[in-house]
Amino acid sequence: MSILEKIHTSADIKKLNEEELEPLCSEIRAFLIEHVSKTGGHLASNLGAVELTVALHRVYNTAVDRLVFDVGHQCYVHKIITGRKERFSTLRQYGGISGFPKPYESPDDAFIAGHASNSVSVALGMAKARSLLHQDYDVVAFIGDGALTGGLSYEGLVSAAASGEPIVILLNDNNMSIDMNVGGTASLLQKLRVKPSYMHFKRAYRQMFYGMPSLYSFNHRAKEWVKGKLLPENMFSAMGYEYLGPVDGHDVHQMETVLRWARDMKKPVIVHAVTVKGKGCSYAEEHPERYHGVGPFDPVSGEVYGGGESFSDIFGKTLCALAEQDERITAVTAAMTSGTGLDRFGLRYPDRFSDVGIAEGHAAAMASGMAKQGLIPVFAVYSSFLQRSYDMLIHDVSLQKLHVVFGVDRAGLVGSDGETHHGIYDVNFLRSVPGMTVLCPASFGELHAMLEEAIYRIEGPVAVRYPRGGEGEYRDICTEDEQIVRTGTDLTIVCYGVMINDVLSAVRKLDEKGISAEVIKLNKITYAKFPRVFASLEKTGRLLMPEEVCAIGCVGRHLLAQASEAGIRLQAARFLNLGDNIVPHGTRAQLLRDYRVDADAMVKTAEEICGL
Repeated sequence: MSILEKIHTSADIKKLNEEELEPLCSEIRAFLIEHVSKTGGHLASNLGAVELTVALHRVYNTAVDRLVFDVGHQCYVHKIITGRKERFSTLRQYGGISGFPKPYESPDDAFIAGHASNSVSVALGMAKARSLLHQDYDVVAFIGDGALTGGLSYEGLVSAAASGEPIVILLNDNNMSIDMNVGGTASLLQKLRVKPSYMHFKRAYRQMFYGMPSLYSFNHRAKEWVKGKLLPENMFSAMGYEYLGPVDGHDVHQMETVLRWARDMKKPVIVHAVTVKGKGCSYAEEHPERYHGVGPFDPVSGEVYGGGESFSDIFGKTLCALAEQDERITAVTAAMTSGTGLDRFGLRYPDRFSDVGIAEGHAAAMASGMAKQGLIPVFAVYSSFLQRSYDMLIHDVSLQKLHVVFGVDRAGLVGSDGETHHGIYDVNFLRSVPGMTVLCPASFGELHAMLEEAIYRIEGPVAVRYPRGGEGEYRDICTEDEQIVRTGTDLTIVCYGVMINDVLSAVRKLDEKGISAEVIKLNKITYAKFPRVFASLEKTGRLLMPEEVCAIGCVGRHLLAQASEAGIRLQAARFLNLGDNIVPHGTRAQLLRDYRVDADAMVKTAEEICGL
């Protein structure tokens, strides 16, 4: 029996002897590669966190103690250890276990995670609750150096240090987020990465004085006095933390020892562990950014299956072509250079490219400064991460009518990353920003044309929203506000973006049933009147509008209100959307089916409103 086969709960890992730990870590790495190669997922980040996680579970009882992951893409080892090993073949699959911490899956998952930089704040809240309720458990925040590029992490760090609450912050420093880390934080951590042999010496020093507490205490005070006089204070010590590190994050024995020290200090402690992203897998170590989030791949060669051109690729190529003709165009991203297709831009125009790290609010504010001084900034960002820039969208961009272009990537359902990453809220909040124009391309050609339109022919803030992955059946190019895709007499189907592909599939089925549907695609969803839609509704008297967004703030309700104000009386109006639900992970097709927004649901609803 392998060592991993003995592990079913966190308690089991505490029963192992020290000689079994390193073989266990090797078995976990093999297990990760085998399973993630089939399901896809976050590979490199988890390979780099194996020893850290094993050590954490040797020291803490996560069913009671609170282990708060930041981002959460390094939680796979934790899930394997805490009873979900047998379900790992369902990772990120519809109805299976999530790729991120989920309290509904296990009491060992202390808090939901999926974005970044909030772990210290959440952990401090839990520590304060512990004190106020007179309870007894330990609290750990597990944060990567990439998340330290986000400003929220510093708000939490300052507050946690000042609180004096016993809390351990485990900093996993691999010099990476998704792409290479940037900015002052990365430089600071590089300076702190002294030889891990320092921690070996520190452990030997403690052991030398074991059983002589008075002598150790005297020597320790003298050592700290000398160190304080000769060495500059690092940022964490200056904040008020007990700083332990750097530690070799791949030495499971050393990690366990240091974590026990940190836990027993009963004060705010930073444990700085240095790791290698992709550790133990040659292709993941060589290309950690490529295997951060990866689809199914060959576990031997690392070759990724499938692929093909995506909307993100077209966005990046188009922006490069436009920037070649106009030196005012700049590109901004928030730790998503490759994810948003801007890697080519960054190489070709490094002086006009800014990766600000995981700092979307800062990115939006910086872009507004660029726009105010005459540049044309284009901020490429995932829909779910743009949420963190909402204040800046209004305060910094909208109030001055500044011309900032937002490339809103991953709009709509994103599949296996699930509820923390679905881009189903941006339609609501973008349409609430005064003066914001929102364009919705449905094909690669439309994305190219609409990005050019956004940069040169629209004033004020503009958002161009497009989905994850490639294009579908619809390949036309139209940039008019409203486009009549097909005429009909029985009902009007209105949609926008790539939902047109599902609508076209539904319309073919409706033809077979003798229902004539007029299809209108909205290319712009932020304007007051829809003349072509209104004319069609007066003709058909029936409206069906499917949207890949939540119900609150959907375009359909706005359109219906405008039609009512225009005096149009309808026989029936139905909206198909994702409702007020939290949508889990699964393929887009599975989720549209279960939330009744797919082609079959459209056909059934059309039959109902047409009286068939």
